[in-house]
Amino acid sequence: MPPSHILSRRDFLKLTGAGLLGLFLPQLDLEPALAQFASDQQGRVTTATLNVYDTPALTGQVVKAYWRDVVLPIASIVISEDETAYNRVWYKIGEDGYAYSGAIQPVRTVLNQPINILPEEGALAEVTVPYTDARWEAGKDKEFAYRFYYETTHWAVGLVQGADGNPWYKVYDDKWKFYYYAQAEHLRIVPTEELAPLSPDFPSQLKRIEVRLNEQVAIAYEDQNPVFMARIASGGRFRNGTYSTPVGHHMTYHKRPFRHMAAGDLASNGFDLPGVPWVSYITESGVALHGTYWHNDFGHPRSHGCINLTSQAAKWLYRWTQPVVPPNEQMVYEKYGTGVDVFE
Repeated sequence: MPPSHILSRRDFLKLTGAGLLGLFLPQLDLEPALAQFASDQQGRVTTATLNVYDTPALTGQVVKAYWRDVVLPIASIVISEDETAYNRVWYKIGEDGYAYSGAIQPVRTVLNQPINILPEEGALAEVTVPYTDARWEAGKDKEFAYRFYYETTHWAVGLVQGADGNPWYKVYDDKWKFYYYAQAEHLRIVPTEELAPLSPDFPSQLKRIEVRLNEQVAIAYEDQNPVFMARIASGGRFRNGTYSTPVGHHMTYHKRPFRHMAAGDLASNGFDLPGVPWVSYITESGVALHGTYWHNDFGHPRSHGCINLTSQAAKWLYRWTQPVVPPNEQMVYEKYGTGVDVFE
């Protein structure tokens, strides 16, 4: 950071995308950067209800409430005065007031030109709108299948014209082995160069990741040099049990650019999450580093054992670690990988 501790807009976006902003709050004068927050930034409510307060604090007066999946304009970002909070970031919601950032997924609305001819084996696609509803058949009036959220990733196998006359991608579900259809303009086909390995010339045996549960951070090292750091949300405690992230030495032997994760009873802390992005498994039981779209609340344990990251942070680690997933393949499973040491 510059000596003045003034955060540039570029650095601000880099830190927030990687989930790092909260780590630097005690050292930075953020006001100039926060005032420049992108005017087209939106936020999707991730909780059943979201309270908006007249001040950036839970002790403030509730002035409005919104419900899950409502998309709101984020006018700016402010930092709460509570220095004991693990996440002090609040969003100013238009002219309404202030909402806690952990319950809002930062999103944008970007429409795409559909690609008529996809590779025979299919291609990775990423959602670029707050959400889009996948259907069992191509057409807006067809039966609803799943809601695909911003920055989720899916495997597109073809482009068809829907009953509504619009182009729809045919999407493969890797868990249930079904096919869905999603509006093509809501997904972008991820370019091959965006899947290229990071630091490919650095000796892979000297790359490693440290996950520090007490600090809720993941740090990537090249030899002894830290090259990347992001806040995480590790295994937490729920009403039906404790889901710990396993301490010890692991490796990223099994990787997928997308995964439909589902387990348990949805009425009792179960989950059904299509399109989880940038998944790097470290245990046979399914614990992984992966992107997260169902919360934005990093720095505090709250997962089912996995290491939750922002999608951009998970993507960086996915590209940096071994083994490499070829762009035309849905997964790789090897007997080797990048070391991951999980500490208390």
